[in-house]
Amino acid sequence: MSADLHTRYLGLELQSPFVASSSPLTGDPAGCKRLEDSGAGAVVLPSLFEEEVLHEEIELIRSLEQGSDQFGEALSYFPQIGDYKDAGDRYLERLEKTKRTVTIPVVASLNATTQGGWVRYARRMQDSGADALELNLYHVVADPGMSGCDREARDLELIAAVRAAVTVPLAVKLSPYYSALGNFAAGAVRAGASGLVLFNRFYQPDLDLESLDVVNKVSLSVSAELRLPMRWIAILRPQLGYGVGLAATSGVHTPADAAKALLVGADVAMTASALLQHGVGHMRSLVDGLAAWMAEHEYESVGQMRGAATAATVADPSLFERANYMAALRSFSTPAEFLR
Repeated sequence: MSADLHTRYLGLELQSPFVASSSPLTGDPAGCKRLEDSGAGAVVLPSLFEEEVLHEEIELIRSLEQGSDQFGEALSYFPQIGDYKDAGDRYLERLEKTKRTVTIPVVASLNATTQGGWVRYARRMQDSGADALELNLYHVVADPGMSGCDREARDLELIAAVRAAVTVPLAVKLSPYYSALGNFAAGAVRAGASGLVLFNRFYQPDLDLESLDVVNKVSLSVSAELRLPMRWIAILRPQLGYGVGLAATSGVHTPADAAKALLVGADVAMTASALLQHGVGHMRSLVDGLAAWMAEHEYESVGQMRGAATAATVADPSLFERANYMAALRSFSTPAEFLR
């Protein structure tokens, strides 16, 4: 009998535990359809950034004001802008088209800078048919006047504000850099998060040594990066319970990676880098590979294997915390040639 890959995430029924996370592949309705046909359980659209919308509005106003202080007649040159669509409008149109194209859940992603922006676009995404929302909390707290408590309080306030504004499931994508992650995760759930996505990858700037320009470089993830979300999902799952959705992201490249994520308690394994490296067809390899692994290890369903190796079920839960650090250091031996 083949393994049952169905799972639930954010209260949604998924055909498999593989979710195509935000990437250029999910920004195209046709790409989302190919992912669905390859076995994806859901897709997360690329984030809508509030800065993009504001930038376009500012540029439009600047363009319309050019020359307006020269001649009164210049006002007649203004173009008709009734049909003008900004980045937000285009995003919502793409969301609606994706919903018409696929039958699997479509998660809209939002990265705003103001509480009003979060609430406004969350409502519009819900009204455009999103099955769930993913709030992408991406902050670099560089202001020495802002404490960790201040930052966390603001994040919890905006989660609560969005929760009050929408009724669809709400996932919060976290970074691993909160000073007391367990406490904040529980606070996010109390504020209204239906689930947590662990973790957001912070892309680091590089420096051009000739021009001294700060340059952007995207580095795709590798399987080793899964260890961080694995640790925290294993710790949080027994504390938050199974009513809270948990998604592992960063480092899911192989069926074995997905199996690890599910065993420590994740509901879904999100992947983007592997699909960008190998193409949309790699989704089918992941789905079939996980089914084969489950059959080999006599797991009949995702529900049966999920959480088999959390901090509450393994023989030594301390290995998910400090004991792992000590054991890792003691296990490493320096090659003899390095001591010469």
